[in-house]
Amino acid sequence: MNKIKNLPLTQQIETQKVLKKAISANRALANLNGVARIIPNSAILINSLVLQEAKDSSAIENIITTHDELYRANLDIESVTNEAKEVQNYKEALLRGFALVKDTKLLLKKHIVEIQGVLEKNDAGVRKQAGTNLKNAQTGEVIYTPPQDYETIQNLLTNLESYINEPNELDPLVNMAIIHHQFESIHPFYDGNGRTGRIINILYLILKDLLDIPVLYLSRYIITHKPDYYRLLQEVRTEDKWEEWILYMLDAVEQTSLETIELINNISELMIKTQDKISSELPKLYSKDLVEILFMHPYTKIEFLVDRLHITRKTASKYLSELENNGILKNIQIKNSKYFINVELFDLLRKGI
Repeated sequence: MNKIKNLPLTQQIETQKVLKKAISANRALANLNGVARIIPNSAILINSLVLQEAKDSSAIENIITTHDELYRANLDIESVTNEAKEVQNYKEALLRGFALVKDTKLLLKKHIVEIQGVLEKNDAGVRKQAGTNLKNAQTGEVIYTPPQDYETIQNLLTNLESYINEPNELDPLVNMAIIHHQFESIHPFYDGNGRTGRIINILYLILKDLLDIPVLYLSRYIITHKPDYYRLLQEVRTEDKWEEWILYMLDAVEQTSLETIELINNISELMIKTQDKISSELPKLYSKDLVEILFMHPYTKIEFLVDRLHITRKTASKYLSELENNGILKNIQIKNSKYFINVELFDLLRKGI
């Protein structure tokens, strides 16, 4: 078992390489935060990108679902897989954390426990029983044994809470990398540690006012560079090699920011294209609210229009039929309900960032 040191770290962390990379990562993140504002209704981006992150973060833990299953789970359609439901739990946990941080301006230990409880749909809380260790998935070899004693875990979490919420001199992105490593090493829960740790990443950036809304997710980068992620986590524990780990996390922020900027621009362009198409070809239907409904979720149903536009079901049905005839939507029958897919938005999100 590797003994975990309390934070702050005592060695020099912000090397010349780290400082140089932090500048470019911060610049990309700031640009992302600005670009996110081009879509006035932030719920559109939150819905789209939170679902994408939920899917990718769960995939790291081998919880695999398709986009179609994911969007159906988001609408509580019964014919969804258990995996899709787990991904939906991730979205719910992330949004709970976002609400807590925005409300309290803090990210506390009790918040983290609450987030994990939403994620796992239980109230097991912090580990009380010994026996947890991390194994090589191929060989079964134990590669890391986290703290086993309940009191030790609680003390480490209290220290981490102080580090998250009290200001220090390090760049916030460097702090995010340190916090992520510390949490993953404490491994405080029986299950859901990886996903909870990735939720903490985004909440910390929001806490530090680097992002207004949760639109930066590192899971796709981690999936692409998964062997490096686990290797570097372990090399910090065994060899105190912080520089390479922090550079990895800074590169994840930079690359993901740039990719997300491109996705947001694509969503914005598609919204404008759809808006122009409806206003010119179906002018009697057109409204800003209608376009937003079509982009709030890849699947639309009659109730969305009835509730948001304050129209009758008959009128809503007529609107959706006309949008389908115009090629913007495609209907799909699921059990006794009819849904309408925003075809181009679905394809855009399916291709991902």
